[in-house]
Amino acid sequence: MEDTATPQPSDTNNPDDHSSARSGAEEHSPGRSLSTYARPALIAGVVIAVVCVALLIVIFALDAFNAAAYSVSGKNIGDATDEARDIRELHSGARAGGIIGLVISGVVAVGAGVVLYLNRGAAGGNDDDDYDLEDLRDQ
Repeated sequence: MEDTATPQPSDTNNPDDHSSARSGAEEHSPGRSLSTYARPALIAGVVIAVVCVALLIVIFALDAFNAAAYSVSGKNIGDATDEARDIRELHSGARAGGIIGLVISGVVAVGAGVVLYLNRGAAGGNDDDDYDLEDLRDQ
């Protein structure tokens, strides 16, 4: 949490002027602070979703291989035997975890995308992190 009562770097030149402290508080409004976390949340959500999709693909491939290997001997994977049920439920925990992770990361990515979309015009043009060709020529 950030305390706005502490002096800002612009406050050191004129400690009696408190207007810059108020503008600093307005600059860090709740919508602005939420949008600062939206881009990393969007990236994390997409990366986790891709990993979950890859995990689910691997799990479904392993399930298909196990079912094919089990049915080579003439047995059916849909049988009511304990062995067939164990093979069907072999990766059920990882499958459930992958689906839950995919849903949660999808919700995070969509939420972050909505926040970035709604605050797309609120970003100021004076970000110090953005460099263009003119900034590089001046150095």
